[in-house]
Amino acid sequence: MEKGYALWRCTAGAAAARTGDEMSGPALLLAGLAVTGSAASASSLLAGIMIAAAVGGPLFGVLLDRSSRPGRLLTGALAGYASALVVILVALGRLPNALTVPIAVFAGLLGPALSGGWTSQLPRVVPPEALPRANSLDAMTFNVAALVGPALAGAVAGLAGATAGVIVSTVLICLALPTAWALPAAGDRAHTRRRTPVSADLAEGFRAICRIRPLARATTASAISCVGEGILVACAPLLGVQVLGAAGHGVILLSGIAVSALTANALLTRHPRLLRPETVIWCSTLVLAAALLLAATGHPALLIAAVVLAGIGEGPQLTALFAIRHREAPERLRGQIFTTGASLKLTAFAVGAALAGPLAVRSLPGALLTAAGFQLLAALSCALLCKGLDGNE
Repeated sequence: MEKGYALWRCTAGAAAARTGDEMSGPALLLAGLAVTGSAASASSLLAGIMIAAAVGGPLFGVLLDRSSRPGRLLTGALAGYASALVVILVALGRLPNALTVPIAVFAGLLGPALSGGWTSQLPRVVPPEALPRANSLDAMTFNVAALVGPALAGAVAGLAGATAGVIVSTVLICLALPTAWALPAAGDRAHTRRRTPVSADLAEGFRAICRIRPLARATTASAISCVGEGILVACAPLLGVQVLGAAGHGVILLSGIAVSALTANALLTRHPRLLRPETVIWCSTLVLAAALLLAATGHPALLIAAVVLAGIGEGPQLTALFAIRHREAPERLRGQIFTTGASLKLTAFAVGAALAGPLAVRSLPGALLTAAGFQLLAALSCALLCKGLDGNE
């Protein structure tokens, strides 16, 4: 298959799967609330998916690295995720919540396949010289998904009912199945890894993330940064109320961040080697800290500036993170390192969202300043892990 076509096909498949994934969370919340009438039951479904994703990433990554046809395994994961969404939809209102949540947990175990698992296969799709551009395009699919997914869930629910959103998200994920199936084979190395225990492979992957300093630095900084991002997202509705006059305007703020991130990554696609990924990682955390400080002022004009800055920080940070993982991850561990990294970021984001509630009740500016503090902590972690770099890389 011609490489340029393969890249665009892979990008389109990733965009469809990730948009379906981003849509599935809000769609499940809306469907759960509409069918059961209980906000607690609806939110427990989303919580089950997020918690399980943190656990499933490392294990799925090991299986991906051990597979001679990782595309087939990825296809199975996507199909399993889509099937779980359908089963949840059918079970809502018919089965007790105690039986529905475990289905959401199963779906969450497969969630990292849509993020890190897909991205880890890019070196088999494009030649090395095209990888920086492929990274930027892949990161843009996350921005597109974050922009389109939640908005589409709300629009479909308004036009066709709450449960229709879950169906549409399932269809989007299924659209990616042919592309995943067509991903290139891994070669003979996977057969060698099957001789070692899965537990040994898991331990080796975690050791690699901790011992390879660029990986450790990028993973630590991005995870800490995600705590701050989780606080910001959870505070968005309150910002909409207090600064812009309506909670719904908070969704507009999040869409603005996604648009800004998409624009920044589009520019990076044209100049993928403009800055070193390490430079982008620590600079992005400072940009995000500045954005959160502006948002904490509560001034409408400064809040708009904060939205633009936040996107400029988030978009390139993800691209740089992918570039470092592709460059530094040993080939035999690439899938595990990507999916483990995705799990860590999901966990950190969930921690931030959980912290935001009690913090924002006391003081919304205080919550945003706390988020800025996490971004500065992420920048500090980059500086601390830079010490002794020349002797350890």
